[in-house]
Amino acid sequence: MPAPDPALQALIEEDFTQIDVKLGGLERSKATCAKHDLEQCDDCDVDFVGLNRLANLLATNPNIRCPPPAQVVSQQLSGAITNMKDEGNKLFKAGQNPAAIARYTMAASIAVQRPPWENNNLMRDELSTVLSNRSAAFHECQDYIPALVDAAAVIGLRRNWSKGHFRKAKALVGLRRWEEARDALRLGLSFEPGNAVSGARFTCSVL
Repeated sequence: MPAPDPALQALIEEDFTQIDVKLGGLERSKATCAKHDLEQCDDCDVDFVGLNRLANLLATNPNIRCPPPAQVVSQQLSGAITNMKDEGNKLFKAGQNPAAIARYTMAASIAVQRPPWENNNLMRDELSTVLSNRSAAFHECQDYIPALVDAAAVIGLRRNWSKGHFRKAKALVGLRRWEEARDALRLGLSFEPGNAVSGARFTCSVL
């Protein structure tokens, strides 16, 4: 094994800070600060949440010796997300909105379980689509606050997708926050001017 580069080794040692760590959980794969036994500790200035998630994934999947390449995607997860989303869509079209919300919630829960080494754009697209659909279902239930929360999450995930802004505008209309609804719609149309016809129809309905 070749000797480490002295300059690189010096930089590593200069940046190195010793931390007292406590190991527990499944196969001692959970790291916490030794003083307070916390995954995330402001006093000790440590955050082991991401590390512990990766360690847990590897500990519970012994066949994975190391994280695979980013282009490798779990088809089982993809299928489960699609199935839940499609079931939710069918229920939504049938007017069974509470049941649709339950399916969308399950789909979202599955989507966030993707391992961290997979392409995060895939999880972003899956999660934003499911939350957009759930926002629509909440709106149909006249439950406008959750509809607004989901729409805001969609915008946070895919800011340049006009549908998230449209969902936000509809929720704000339900809350009778007219000016904010118009602003949300205008912002959405600035990303996708091609939706101007739909936007104009919605504006007329607001007015």
